[in-house]
Amino acid sequence: MNTAKAGENAAGVSEHDIPPHDVIVIGSGAAGLTAALELAESKRVLVLAKGSLTGGSTAWAQGGIAAVLDAGDTFENHVRDTMVAGAGLNNREAVEFVIERAPGSIDRLCELGVPFNREKMESGDALHLTREGGHSHRRIVHVDDATGWAVQDALLTAARANENITLLPGRTAIDLITDRHREHYSGAGHVWGVYALNEETGRVERHVARATVLASGGAGRVYRFSTAPRGATGDGIAMAWRAGARVSNMEMMQFHPTCLYNLDVKNFLITEAVRGEGGRLTNPRTGKRFMAYYDAERMELAPRDVVARAIDAEIKRFGLDYVHLDISHESPEFVKGHFPTIHEKLIGLGIDMTSEPIPVVPAQHYTCGGVVVDLSARTDLPGLWAAGECTESGLHGANRLASNSLLECFVFGEAAAFDILARWDELGEPPSILPWDESRVTDSDEEVVIKQNWTEIRRFMWNYVGIVRTTKRLERAAHRIELLKREVEDYYGSFRVTTDLIELRNLLQAAELIVKSALHRKESRGLHYTLDYPETEAEPRDTVLVP
Repeated sequence: MNTAKAGENAAGVSEHDIPPHDVIVIGSGAAGLTAALELAESKRVLVLAKGSLTGGSTAWAQGGIAAVLDAGDTFENHVRDTMVAGAGLNNREAVEFVIERAPGSIDRLCELGVPFNREKMESGDALHLTREGGHSHRRIVHVDDATGWAVQDALLTAARANENITLLPGRTAIDLITDRHREHYSGAGHVWGVYALNEETGRVERHVARATVLASGGAGRVYRFSTAPRGATGDGIAMAWRAGARVSNMEMMQFHPTCLYNLDVKNFLITEAVRGEGGRLTNPRTGKRFMAYYDAERMELAPRDVVARAIDAEIKRFGLDYVHLDISHESPEFVKGHFPTIHEKLIGLGIDMTSEPIPVVPAQHYTCGGVVVDLSARTDLPGLWAAGECTESGLHGANRLASNSLLECFVFGEAAAFDILARWDELGEPPSILPWDESRVTDSDEEVVIKQNWTEIRRFMWNYVGIVRTTKRLERAAHRIELLKREVEDYYGSFRVTTDLIELRNLLQAAELIVKSALHRKESRGLHYTLDYPETEAEPRDTVLVP
C-alpha cells in the first residue's frame, strides 16, 4: 500500500511523492469509485477528493437505488415513470441504457458486500423493495434509510484493497489541465489532468494522466437552503465549462419537498420513502391534508417538483414556516424498522415521529443539468469523461425520479471506464505540463470578502431563482452575478488560492449557468416553473450552453 492510500492522513503527501498514474478520477463518491474499480483491473488510478473521502453526496443518500427486480414490474414501467417525472425532456435512449443495466449494478454491489435489506419469500430470501414518489411499482433497493453510507463504505473498502488505486483526500480541484498548459502551447482542447490545491500545505499540484474522469458532484450549495454536503459547489461543472465543454439544462435544479425544518440543523433530509410508506402531508394550521388540491390522483406520491411546489404554495398561502409530514398513524415498530436513522436523529432533536408529525420545508436537493455526456460518458473534450451529478446524460430530463441518481453513478462510472479502456491506444502519452504560476499573487488579507460574496450568492439565488421564478427575478440575479464576477475575478487574480476562494469562483460560475439557462427557457417544464411562461411547449428542447 503506497503512502497516499492511507486515507485521511495522506493530505500532506506532495505530488512528487505520488507515483505516475494512467487515469485521474476527480471525486470519491459512487461514480468516481465505480470508474476507478473498473479501470484498476489494468490501469493505475489516482482518486482525488476534496476534503475527506466520504465528504460527497453519496454517503448522504437515504432512500435507495431504483431497479426492476419484482416479477410484476418491467423495464418499460421504469422507463415510463422516469420519462413522466422528467416531463418528456429525457433522452429515451439514455433512460433505457441506464434502466436496463440497473439489475446488473445491484448484483455487483451485492458482490462488494452492500448489506441490502432482505425479506423472507416462499422461494427464499429476496431483496426488500420499497416505493417512492413517482414510481408505479416497488423497486427501491435499500439499506434501511442509510443506503448511501453503506454503498460508500463498500466501494471505499474495495478501493483501499486495490493496489492499482491511490486515494488522495484533501485536494481541491482548481482547473482542468488542457493543451494550453503545455510547455509548448497547443490550441487543441485535450484534457491531461487537473491542477489541485493541497489543502494541508496550501500549494498547488499538477496531477497529469492520459485520461481524466470528472465525478465531482452537483452545485447544490449555490442555494441558501440545500440538502447537499458543504462541498457541492459545482466545481466539476465550472471547470469543464472553463475548459470548453458544453453544459445543458442547468435551470433544472431539483428541490426536495421534505427537508427538516430546524433552526439548528439546516440540511437534514427526510427521505421520499417516508411518503412512499404512507406519510401524509398536512397543514399545521388546519390539520388537514392538502395534496388533493394540487395533485388529487397521486397525492403524496406525485413527483418531487409537484410536491415541492405544492408545499411552497401552501406555505405562502397560509404564511407558514413549514408543513407537517406525518407517519404517526403507522405502528412505532413499523416506523422504527423502516426509518431507524431518521427516527434516531429526530429523537435527538426532541421529535418523536412515531407519535407526532415532522416539520418540513423544501430545499435544493439535486442538480439535474450539467456537463453534456454521451452514453460512453464522453464529454466534448478529448481525454475527459464525466459521470454522476456533475453531468447531463439525458436520464433525468426536467426532473429526476427518486432513487435514479445513485443508479446513474454506477452505470455511467462503468461506461466511462469501459470507453477509456477501449480507446486507450488512441489517447497518447501526456505532454510536459507547466507548473502552477504563483509568481504574481500574495496571501489574502481580506477573507471577509469571500464570506460576504458566498452569502450574497446563496441568498439571491434562493430568492430569485428558486422553486417559482419570473423573468424580472432572473434578470435581477443576472445583474448581481455580473457585478460579483468582476469582484471575484479581481480577487482571484491577486491572491493565492484557498479552498474557499476556489469554491466561491465555481459557485458564481454555476449560478451564472443556472440563470442563463433559466432565461433561455420560455416555458414551464418540470423543475423550471416561471409565472411569465406558465405553459409547456409541445416540443421538449434541451437548453444547451456553449462556452
